[in-house]
Amino acid sequence: MKLKISSTLTSDSIVDGPGLRMVIWTQGCIHNCKGCHNPQTHDLCGGFDIEVGAVIDKIESLKLQRGITLSGGEPFLQPEALKEIAKVAKQKKLDVWAYTGFTFEQLLDTNNLLYFKNLKLLKEIDVLVDGKFDESKKDISLKFRGSNNQRIIDVQKSLKYKKVFLVEEYMKDSLYMAK
Repeated sequence: MKLKISSTLTSDSIVDGPGLRMVIWTQGCIHNCKGCHNPQTHDLCGGFDIEVGAVIDKIESLKLQRGITLSGGEPFLQPEALKEIAKVAKQKKLDVWAYTGFTFEQLLDTNNLLYFKNLKLLKEIDVLVDGKFDESKKDISLKFRGSNNQRIIDVQKSLKYKKVFLVEEYMKDSLYMAK
């Protein structure tokens, strides 16, 4: 199985979730958010293919990382390959974060053609930063997100109770939390 990525894997990020992280930059995005910091990842035909096994080998070799982050591009355009990668990360006791321009509710909409594949990937994700980047709500003081409309969601708790639970420690000073 292959994964389309936009660039080499980053193994030492400190801005794409807490702690030292490996980031997988997926290629292809349909959101085209104005002001996106990764516009080079939008072209669905861009980037290059990498074997999922090669990504897994990289994860297996990690030593100091707290987790991995699925970013892009739009990771939920490639849920099957990323589910396999996230599953290995979880087995290695790494936390898994993902960024998406979709909302949590859109990913779980049963009318979505990728619903079952999205659900399988979500079951392997700890934290989801959801929602399109909104340049009019851009705030560089926010942790782990670019605009105030985006949410940082505890995925497993949200799936269990069938309602969105935010990770409050990262949502301070947002539209979704009391100040």
